[in-house]
Amino acid sequence: QVQLVESGGGLVQAGGSLRLSCVVSGNRRTLTAMGWYRQAPGKQRELVATINRAGDTNHVDSVKGRFTISRDHAKNSVDLQMNSLKPEDTAVYFCNLRTIDWSAREYVYWGQGTQVTVSS
Repeated sequence: QVQLVESGGGLVQAGGSLRLSCVVSGNRRTLTAMGWYRQAPGKQRELVATINRAGDTNHVDSVKGRFTISRDHAKNSVDLQMNSLKPEDTAVYFCNLRTIDWSAREYVYWGQGTQVTVSS
């Protein structure tokens, strides 16, 4: 059974930093991409950043230059380094894993979410 366990959220002042980590276990299929999404109160879940199997990254404009997604192969995790945090970054952050099987059918998994709160 695939499990994604996030950690690293918390309360930080504006301008501060946090590092989120998502450890994956139980995956036996081919990984295609991992990513971080966030959902603020009253808003839809939105993409923050992704990293594919080749290590190519994509960050949405609102976090470019401040957030960095990376993979730690030794820990089987995907991390999100968040610097220069702003109050508008406050949200629950979710880890996402995409895999495919031998027939190219896609499977999508989500973590339970970790709260990030940025005070002004």
